[in-house]
Amino acid sequence: MSDHQEGQAPPAPADAPPPGEDDLAAVGRLKAAYDTLRAEMGKIIVGQNRVVEELLVCIFARGHCLLIGVPGLAKTLMIHTLSDALNLSYNRIQFTPDLMPSDITGTEVIQEDKATGQRQFKFLRGPVFANIVLADEINRTPPKTQAALLEAMQERQVTVGGERHRLPEPFFVLATQNPIEQEGTYPLPEAQLDRFMFNVMVDYPEEEEEVDIVRMTTSPGRPTIGKVLSANEILGLQEIVRRVPAADHVVKYAVRLVRATRRDRDEAPNFVRDYLSWGAGPRASQYLVLAAKARAVLHGRFHVSIEDVRGVAAPVLRHRIITNFNAEAEGIRPDDVVERLVKTVPVDEREAEQGGKLPKLFRSANAG
Repeated sequence: MSDHQEGQAPPAPADAPPPGEDDLAAVGRLKAAYDTLRAEMGKIIVGQNRVVEELLVCIFARGHCLLIGVPGLAKTLMIHTLSDALNLSYNRIQFTPDLMPSDITGTEVIQEDKATGQRQFKFLRGPVFANIVLADEINRTPPKTQAALLEAMQERQVTVGGERHRLPEPFFVLATQNPIEQEGTYPLPEAQLDRFMFNVMVDYPEEEEEVDIVRMTTSPGRPTIGKVLSANEILGLQEIVRRVPAADHVVKYAVRLVRATRRDRDEAPNFVRDYLSWGAGPRASQYLVLAAKARAVLHGRFHVSIEDVRGVAAPVLRHRIITNFNAEAEGIRPDDVVERLVKTVPVDEREAEQGGKLPKLFRSANAG
């Protein structure tokens, strides 16, 4: 079992390098790294700016990401390109109905020492032992195999034969899912969906973007992707994200937004009671704040605003709320509910005035 309570976001790794003396300069480096990453990925990925931003926000916030879209929208290529731009190890797991848990985590085999003749067990690591793991078409494998990812995603370790094996840091699971073909698939249970910080919807490109895609993919040659960040640099930048100040009124707004999704609570608006059968848990509030911190830094700001929370509300909440029959009958999607919530849940102006001063976390911001 983990040391942190169930329902809480995982803590930062103990071996993450400490931030530098000037935190504001570190934030500047993160913004510069983000801009460089987008430029490098832009050599291969045309358009999809929102998707790329949400993917990078999730990574710098130390979360896992589920990408949902129809075939042919470059979901796999996007993740592969990201791994090329980061100096990290990468493995792809193609999920199929006959995939076994040991095919993901690894297995123990008996090996004989030729010198002594003694036999002993040796653990052969599975493809989950990588910095970036692409779980391709994760809903095409049975629940038993899907569950093999649960411990890895939450605890960043796997247990085989009663022995724990730590996964490399940083560690990200980036999964893809096809929303059209549902025959022969196994929908992810809510417990596993909740492990993903973001649920990112990948849509069709604009016409001009699609023209550029066709030109690029039907021409000879392939652009070279430069390495932008190393593992240690990413760990340090993830720590900087957690140090970004979030005023009390911003945190309270994130909590209020999540609590409004729970239809049995007094603060739930009428349309939530009409359209939702289940709301989001406390992990959603934590991920809202963490993702908002990462978004603020990637946009070059040194504190979190209400707009940052609103900007990450859809990818954080859309897979944590469950619509009912009324919503299905009226064509109401989870995104529609989240959009109305963002417009409905108010910001307490008095709290904003009282809590508008940022916590003193950045040393250089305190100077003078």
